[in-house]
Amino acid sequence: MRVFWLPIILVLPMAAMAGPTDEYWDNLTELCGNAYEGELITHPEGETGFVDQRLVMHVRDCSDERIRIPFMVGENLSRTWVLTRRDGRIELKHDHRYEDGSPEEVTMYGGTSTNKGRANEQYFPADEQTRQVIEEAFSNVWVMRVFPDDKFTYGLWRLGTPRVFQVDFDLTETVDAPPAPWGWED
Repeated sequence: MRVFWLPIILVLPMAAMAGPTDEYWDNLTELCGNAYEGELITHPEGETGFVDQRLVMHVRDCSDERIRIPFMVGENLSRTWVLTRRDGRIELKHDHRYEDGSPEEVTMYGGTSTNKGRANEQYFPADEQTRQVIEEAFSNVWVMRVFPDDKFTYGLWRLGTPRVFQVDFDLTETVDAPPAPWGWED
């Protein structure tokens, strides 16, 4: 008896073929429209600007190519994390504005993920623009972790130094959205 082997073609839904970068993006966009309160976990010695301040992130603006997350520190509405998809990677920039909406001198620093990361974690080493704007930040690595049913972590490590900063946001409970960040129009 002759046996014939026929190739089997599996058709997988597109979601099953999504890589970690796509899954990470999906995890973040699930949070879109919501605001969450954070807790300062660690900060560099001597830097107390975030201590005893209410910390709120608001996943305010989401599209297929860009996610903007304002980060409120007390009454200060100057900070927005801007995540942009670029060539299969994710770029993180820190948009800092004055109260009148104009850009601060130190703004749009950050970096681009160097690999696809994980579905819940992306690392952003400082890019050349960051080194030019903040010389001592040339060895910065930012991390953003998102566990949609639990927490979001924003962290910064300056490699080779004791400089570490981390805020964890509780994703189990939303809070009222803060006002628009400085420089935004709704």
